[in-house]
Amino acid sequence: MRKSILTILVAVFALTAHAQFGGGQRRPQFPFFFRARVDTVKIWPNGAPNAFETKAGDQFTEAFMELYPARNPNGYCVIMCPGGGYSTLSLTHEGRDIHTWFNTRGYTFCLLQYRLPRQHHDVPLSDVQEAIRIMRSRTDLGIKHVGVMGTSAGGHLAATASTLFKDSVTRPDFQVLLYPVITLQEGITHMSSRRFLLGDNPSQQLIDRYSADKQVTKDTPPALIFLSSDDFLVPPANSIMYYQALLANHVNASMHIYPSGGHGWGWGDDFVYKTEWSLELERWLNTVIRK
Repeated sequence: MRKSILTILVAVFALTAHAQFGGGQRRPQFPFFFRARVDTVKIWPNGAPNAFETKAGDQFTEAFMELYPARNPNGYCVIMCPGGGYSTLSLTHEGRDIHTWFNTRGYTFCLLQYRLPRQHHDVPLSDVQEAIRIMRSRTDLGIKHVGVMGTSAGGHLAATASTLFKDSVTRPDFQVLLYPVITLQEGITHMSSRRFLLGDNPSQQLIDRYSADKQVTKDTPPALIFLSSDDFLVPPANSIMYYQALLANHVNASMHIYPSGGHGWGWGDDFVYKTEWSLELERWLNTVIRK
């Protein structure tokens, strides 16, 4: 009887594991006992130094990471910053849904649930910087390099982490941005994201500080940018301005602009260029970051 059960389980695993994954192909659906391990890590277990009072019922008032270790780690970690306009967090197709793609390629994946700023501009940046510190300390996972990735407003956070780092510990080793908010200049930025981050009447100094294109230096880490030319929410000028600033400072940068797709496609299967952008991501990681 035991032998029969074991035979059935092995057969089920063999069938599910045979499915191909990545690039637009279907992901494997492993039996429950083979599902990816996930740990929950508090960013500020002893309380955040810049904590602020929130209203009852407010969402995303504490910072966490969903940590998905790779079974066969390659020494690299990716911290994902989901979008949501700094007013909410898109945790699925712009967050945890991509963890299998990274894990199967040896990358430890972390979904960062950063605190919503509610006009406290330093809060998301401090969360991602602390997340980078935490992951650099995880020698038990064999991590030697930590990169950031982000979509939309999460792309702004990833770009901000890549330009306003404090030291070598908080400096990401690379950045991957999907249709990111970059500048906070009126007329080009996504105004709702700016308002939730900086408030209704920010100073020009504050606008410039959080406009990532104005903060690029030669020490900014390599960047890979994806977007659609018909983005109706965040003008493509955001990515273009950042790309130009990266080139001007001799930072290794690559940008891919697809003719359609709009905004917010993330890891969704309905984006017709999913295969293309995931293949470009893998190629870039293999040839630029892990060369």
